[in-house]
Amino acid sequence: MAKVENVDVPGVFQLENGLWGYRFTITVNGKKKDVKKTKDDFGKPFKTARSASRARVAALAQEKVSRAHKPKMKRMTVREVYQEYAENGRKGKAYNTILKQDSLWNNHISKRFGSRYVDEISTAEVIDYLSELYYIEGRAYRYVEGFLKMFYLLFGQAYSRNYLDIDTYNKLCVNKDTKIHMPKLKIDDDLDIVAFSKEELAILDDYFHGTNAETAYLLGKYCGLRINECYGLKWSNVDLETGTILIDRQMQYQEGIIKMVPLKTRNARRTMYMNDRLKAYVQKLAEERERYKIEKAALWEQNQKMIEDLDGSRISSTELVNCLPDGKIQTVNSMKFHAQAVKAKYGITFRYHYLRHTYGTLMAEMNTPTHLLCNQMGHGNIQVTQRYYIAVSKTGIEVLRENLNRL
Repeated sequence: MAKVENVDVPGVFQLENGLWGYRFTITVNGKKKDVKKTKDDFGKPFKTARSASRARVAALAQEKVSRAHKPKMKRMTVREVYQEYAENGRKGKAYNTILKQDSLWNNHISKRFGSRYVDEISTAEVIDYLSELYYIEGRAYRYVEGFLKMFYLLFGQAYSRNYLDIDTYNKLCVNKDTKIHMPKLKIDDDLDIVAFSKEELAILDDYFHGTNAETAYLLGKYCGLRINECYGLKWSNVDLETGTILIDRQMQYQEGIIKMVPLKTRNARRTMYMNDRLKAYVQKLAEERERYKIEKAALWEQNQKMIEDLDGSRISSTELVNCLPDGKIQTVNSMKFHAQAVKAKYGITFRYHYLRHTYGTLMAEMNTPTHLLCNQMGHGNIQVTQRYYIAVSKTGIEVLRENLNRL
């Protein structure tokens, strides 16, 4: 306790550098809140005990006024917060997003945190929970990231509904030094971009040529489409005169039913440019389709599947670019057989998304302007695109060695 003109001043203390500060404790909704300040509202230090004492009195008065005008916070359990979010806060969310959120909640989070009051959960116990999932239960790093996003969502929902004060919310979700975060990545976990080498692409070109997945393969290789975008591509979105493809929907299974649904993000809607090879291939495919309309009309009528489009209307599977010549639909599951075959025959781990990684990597190696590649990839954040410019590929290493030898 400091002395000011021989009078004891509670809550005022002196720093080692000779300057002053103040502290006090208040109770908000049954919880104690410690306040400690060594500078005024303008960032200037308190040079005397008297100035610190006056600031403390003013701060206490301001707290009293704020609390008098601020509605009392209602205490809610995490389960109540999630139920409220599920009912009112996720209208318009993608179907798969809702399924994933419900799965994480019902199978995991509700058991550990459901009955807890949202305002009593600390950063440390959430980090401990994420570490348990990753290190002890052996969950994949990307999977655990889904839990992190769920906690941010829950605390954000609670804050927006006035179930968390701003200081608690900032401590949990905003402040760099205190917010919940992912556990340290295991040294053997690989989250790098996976791109096929030129040798592997040559093998894949040969394998997919003439198969029922050749169209999808070429769209992945030369446009970097996501698999749902690829199989949701309609002929009406292909413009052969300009050599462009409009990506504005995706194919998705919803409760076992195939539907055309909106893209996951606004940035995913984009116009793709075909190279000459892909354009020539698609041109030939379009010509064959016109012929099939006549030659295979009966098969088309028999095999076509009617699916729900974005506006709720029904469209035929024959309107999709990846439809088979006999009118049968191809779906996102059509690549599973080929992935197994490529692995068994050539030892290459094939995932359709790796074609997207390869497209981004090759375009970056050819010095495509970042903002243009960001648009073509449909990224919402240019920092995601920039990963392709710093990814280490075999081709990039060869260029590096050539440049080193020129020194």
